Amino acid sequence: MADSISPERRSRNMSAIKSKDTKPEVYLRKLLYHQGFRYSKNFSGMFGHPDIYLPKYKVAIFVHGCYWHRHSGCQYAYMPKSRVEFWQRKFDDNLHRDKLVQETLESQGIRCLIVWECTIKRMKNENSYEKKVVEIIIQFVKQSPKNCYLGNSNDLPLRYEI
Repeated sequence: MADSISPERRSRNMSAIKSKDTKPEVYLRKLLYHQGFRYSKNFSGMFGHPDIYLPKYKVAIFVHGCYWHRHSGCQYAYMPKSRVEFWQRKFDDNLHRDKLVQETLESQGIRCLIVWECTIKRMKNENSYEKKVVEIIIQFVKQSPKNCYLGNSNDLPLRYEI
């Protein structure tokens, strides 16, 4: 299926997508700040430049867009219909880089927390869900295992990877 807009317009649209200070990141940072956490944002002194770094707890938080980071089973992680090979290669590179960043940070004693875009969207719509996610983040930051993923299913899954 052909793209419905011109290549120039598509390029302009894609180049307008920000890589830092996105709305989901800002939203999560405000929640963390109100909980008393102090952080560095887009910390350039660390491999992978985490969106949020909590130096006191040695925790790096990444707010991943479901589309770009291929959130498994998520409605936002669809495959474009045009230039499939190009996009597949780009997505594979992103996943490889994500894995490398997490492994490198873990080897440095830094724990990683991934919060998905769809989780943030649901948090904005459901106050009770927002409270649950904030509680889980606090628990993770203060005492949980090395890796944690927050997904978008109804029971607020928390999956640890060892």
